[in-house]
Amino acid sequence: MIYFFGNGEADGKVTMKPILGGKGANLAEMSRIGIPVPAGFTISTEVCTYFFHHDGAYPEKLREQVDKMLAKVGKAMGNRFGDAKNPLLLSVRSGARVSMPGMMDTVLNLGLNSETLQGLLKQSGDERFVYDCYRRFIHMYSNVVLDLPHERFEEALTHMKKSLGKQQDMEVTAEEWKGLAEQYKAVVLEETGKPFPEDPLEQLWGAIGAVFHSWNSDRANTYRRLNNIPHDWGTAVNVQAMVFGNMGMDSATGVAFTRDPATGDNRFFGEFLINAQGEDVVAGIRTPQEITLDGKNRAKSPHLAMEEVMPELYQELVTVYKRLEGHFRDMQDLEFTIQKGKLWLLQTRNGKRTVQAALRIALDMVKEGLISQREAILRVKPEDLNQLLHPMLDGKVARNVIATGVPASPGGAVGEVVFTPEDAVQWVAEGHKVILMREETSPEDIHGMHAAQGIVTARGGATSHAAVVARGMGRPCVSGCHDLEIDQKSQTCTVKGQVIKKGDWITIDGDQGQVILGRIPMIEPQLTGDFDKFMKMADTVRHLKVRANADTPVDAENAVRFGAEGIGLCRTEHMFFKDNRILAVREMILAHDEAGRRAALDKIMPMQRSDFEEIFRVMKGRPVTIRLLDPPLHEFLPHEVKEQTDVAQVMGVELKEIQARVGALKEFNPMLGHRGCRLGITFPEIYEMQVRAIMEAACNLVKNEGFAIIPEIMIPLVGLPQELKFLKERTLKVCAEVMEASGVKIDYLVGTMIELPRAALVADVLAEDAEFFSFGTNDLTQTTLGISRDDATPFITAYLEKGLVAVDPFVSLDQSGVGQLVEMGVKKGRAVRKSIKVGVCGEHGGDPASIGFFENVGLDYVSCSPFRVPVARLAAAQAVIAR
Repeated sequence: MIYFFGNGEADGKVTMKPILGGKGANLAEMSRIGIPVPAGFTISTEVCTYFFHHDGAYPEKLREQVDKMLAKVGKAMGNRFGDAKNPLLLSVRSGARVSMPGMMDTVLNLGLNSETLQGLLKQSGDERFVYDCYRRFIHMYSNVVLDLPHERFEEALTHMKKSLGKQQDMEVTAEEWKGLAEQYKAVVLEETGKPFPEDPLEQLWGAIGAVFHSWNSDRANTYRRLNNIPHDWGTAVNVQAMVFGNMGMDSATGVAFTRDPATGDNRFFGEFLINAQGEDVVAGIRTPQEITLDGKNRAKSPHLAMEEVMPELYQELVTVYKRLEGHFRDMQDLEFTIQKGKLWLLQTRNGKRTVQAALRIALDMVKEGLISQREAILRVKPEDLNQLLHPMLDGKVARNVIATGVPASPGGAVGEVVFTPEDAVQWVAEGHKVILMREETSPEDIHGMHAAQGIVTARGGATSHAAVVARGMGRPCVSGCHDLEIDQKSQTCTVKGQVIKKGDWITIDGDQGQVILGRIPMIEPQLTGDFDKFMKMADTVRHLKVRANADTPVDAENAVRFGAEGIGLCRTEHMFFKDNRILAVREMILAHDEAGRRAALDKIMPMQRSDFEEIFRVMKGRPVTIRLLDPPLHEFLPHEVKEQTDVAQVMGVELKEIQARVGALKEFNPMLGHRGCRLGITFPEIYEMQVRAIMEAACNLVKNEGFAIIPEIMIPLVGLPQELKFLKERTLKVCAEVMEASGVKIDYLVGTMIELPRAALVADVLAEDAEFFSFGTNDLTQTTLGISRDDATPFITAYLEKGLVAVDPFVSLDQSGVGQLVEMGVKKGRAVRKSIKVGVCGEHGGDPASIGFFENVGLDYVSCSPFRVPVARLAAAQAVIAR
């Protein structure tokens, strides 16, 4: 249940993250390889699971083991927990198996009471330091363990400094800190009816329980939901000897990255504070100094860097960071403390980074021989590529820069200012785009940060909470804008006399650290450099082809730009709404007989042919799968009187006749009604026109422009083999007529879309006629689960919140249900026609988890929206490596 680390030894190791959590496993590994780590022990994630399954009770003998470990830690550090003369003080921190920065609770300076205070005073010889530690401990413990509001303590601190005329914590004396500690204890007595706990063991068990409970806090649950982290993993608890960065001017605390987390540049990057505790850096309470300065930053910075003020310790830190990066073979995020001139490492973990940095670091580490190409491919999350594929600020437009700060997370964002996370969520739900502006962010702000386009803070640096979380989310962030004076009561911000109100538009540039008044236009990204090199590396590994769902030439151009190898779904019905052709479509639908329908289709035919020519031209010989008309006809019908009047005039009939025809075509459940191949069977002339348009477009380009085109004609919503046979015969007849008339012979395929369970069950029979299958997993999910995608959100959300499903089945494939049908369809189809081409064209074609499944069941390609193509390319490569 408990694992010791310290003094160059450890019970655990880095491979034990499921048991020790990421923090505990890395502390154990650092200790094993000789990095100076304060001694401590990790209570395993299995104890957390037990804790929740037994209503907050602990396993038998856990307390006995903790007592033994406390003695072992004390021996390693040369002091004893609870000892009045030479006290061991502790930090109690969480540790999930993957990093959840700031989402769970921490308690520092634990073990202080009226007796151990005297021992700490003897150790340090600094009364001011001792009472500063004590007031911090009371504040933190009361908030985290006793669940008292943070604001009560902040108000007392602010009032004290204001009454004394002091701005900075550094100005407060020992007596003043002592008085504030007494005020804090009075708050505890008033709020709880009990005195602040004096017994160190009571304090420790209170903190352990609070850390376990914080696993189920709202902010932790939100973070896990946003990052697809399982709720049943639980957290470990790390109990570690305290070392103090606020023990004088020869002490310090800092956070560092072994490479730049914003750009990926191979430079040591970080911030530190002299005479401070770690939370001062992470929480952004004080704006820190940089660890090292290049020439450009040296000219800008009024502060000395660590390499200038502590050169020997800086060199020691450099040696440590190089060793850690070499050992863990990834960019590391370090937390360190210097106590009385001695360097201690408190944590290392794989650092959060922007996707630009992730690409650069992965490519550089391959060059350096630190990792293989396959390892590099696994280092970038496919979803993170989305950050590169969307517009950025236009650099040619003049900017009214009203504030500058730290460029904490790159990218541009435009939105209306809000000052609370609650407003951010509400405004976005109402259709607004917002920028969240805060004095500083805290873990409680996670929901608002996720909703916002970007984040601005008045305090904090490049390693503050806002910066780290924003980078992980891919949100632009500017932190440490000291000129901003935010007034939460009036919901305004003043900067150099300029008042910004809630709802005002601003733009932020996270690359340059600028806050700009008004809206700056955005431009398309340039997908070159590291992105292009990395994607080419991934493409050498993957098996699955990646196509795009594209209905227009613009969609097709984007698809090619993002690396699509064809079109997997061209929805012909979307073309019906272009220009004024909807009138002809409505005329066709409302006609009484075949002659009337054909007359209307003759108007649509040249338009469709032109559309297909444009798309074929863009795709330049790449395969294009075109789905014949699929939606129910009601989607095209006129429901407003004006629209009905227009159709009546075109058709030369009275309005009431049109209204009667619209009523006759109404369906109770159109999704399962007169749509797909059923339309082609009822009105064969519709599919005949579309097939003719496809083949004439292809033959024209082959004949006149020398293109090599293989159209793939897809018949939708087939459930009965005889439906496919009936429509394929007519399709082949039209194709033959067009090729004979044009004098051009081209290869083409006729296949079907599998989106009904019955189609998967009889896929072997369908394969006798189908030359390809395309799984329409959107409708296949609806018809398998019996859930309408359009109506599912309210109860699917409830299912997710109650843990009944892990993911929305319309976002990530239901592998155990719908997935079985896909796998069955592939096996049955290939048993009859070995060469049958099999792909997927539902939204799941762009979901990394689903792509892993499609790779494993042997599909030939996936198809997704153009902007998801790079995501699918990388996910397909990672699926090969995983397999």
